Amino acid sequence: MDTTRRKRLYKGNLLKHLRAFCETARMGSVSGAAERLYLSQPSISQQIRALEEELDQTLFERHGPKITLTHAGKTLLELARPLVDGLDALPDDFSRQMGSLDSGEVHIAAGESTILHILPSLLSRFRRLHPGIHVHLHNVTGQGGLEMLRNDEVDLAVGSMIDVPADIRYRAVYSFNPVLIMNRDHPLARRREISLEDISPYGLILPPRRLTTFRLVELIFQQHNLPYRVTLEIGGWEVIKRYVALGMGISIVTSICLTDADRNQLVTRDMSHYFPKRSYGVVLRRGAYLSPQAQRFIDLMNPDLFGEK
Repeated sequence: MDTTRRKRLYKGNLLKHLRAFCETARMGSVSGAAERLYLSQPSISQQIRALEEELDQTLFERHGPKITLTHAGKTLLELARPLVDGLDALPDDFSRQMGSLDSGEVHIAAGESTILHILPSLLSRFRRLHPGIHVHLHNVTGQGGLEMLRNDEVDLAVGSMIDVPADIRYRAVYSFNPVLIMNRDHPLARRREISLEDISPYGLILPPRRLTTFRLVELIFQQHNLPYRVTLEIGGWEVIKRYVALGMGISIVTSICLTDADRNQLVTRDMSHYFPKRSYGVVLRRGAYLSPQAQRFIDLMNPDLFGEK
C-alpha cells in the first residue's frame, strides 16, 4: 500500500475500522458486531480486511462462523479498546468536566450477599446525588462477575476477592471480622472463648465448595492440622443464618451480614484470631475504560461508611 493511500485511510477510516474490529472481538462474531453497530455483515468484514491490510497483520482466525483473535489481534485490542471506548464516551466526559453529568447508566455486578448488605446504603446515596443516572445491578456469583467484566458487560463489580487474576484489578474498601454463629441452645453457646479445636467436632453449614468462604475455612483447619465436618452446603448468608437458627449446624460468616435481629436470635463469637478479616471492594478489568458514571459510583465508596465490625 503506498504512503498516500495509507495516510488517507488513517485520517478518514481508522476509527471506523477500529470500532468494527473491537466490536467483533467483543461479540465473538461478525454478525454480532454488525447488529451492535447497525451495519451489514459485509460492511464489518470489509472494514476488518482493510485494517488487516493497513497493519499487514491477520487479526482473526476464522473457523466457519466462529472467529478468534490472533496474537496480533490481541495486541491491537489491548491498544485500541481504551481509545474507541474513550472516544465513544467523550460527550459524557465533557459533561462531567463541565459539572453537568446527570444522565447515563452504570452496570454493576455483585453477589447476593453484597447486594443485600453492602450496596443498599451506597445505592441510596448514589440515587440521591445522581437521580438521572440509571443503575443496573447484576446478581451473579464471583466467577460470573469476572466473566461479565472480561466481556465488558458491566462497568465494575463489587465484592470480595482473595486470589486476584492478572487481568483484574481489586481495590479493597471495607473490612469485616469473621464471626462464628450458632443457635442459642448449642453446646458452644455457653463459652466465651472458642477455639478451632472446640469447633472441629461440630457440623458446619457453609457456602458451596467453589466459593471463597468454604476454601478459606478448609485452609485454616488444614493449617492447624484439625479435621472439620461440613454437614450442609447452602448458598447465601440469609439462608445459612436461617438454618443455623433452626439448630442444624454452626457457621463462620462475615460480620457485615449480621443485623441487630440476628444478634438477638443467634450467639456470635469473633474469630479474627484464627481467620483473616474479609475485605470488600471494587473489581475492575485491567485496561478497561471507566465511564464517568462508574467513576462517580466508585468515588462514593467511603471506607468509613460501614466501619470495621
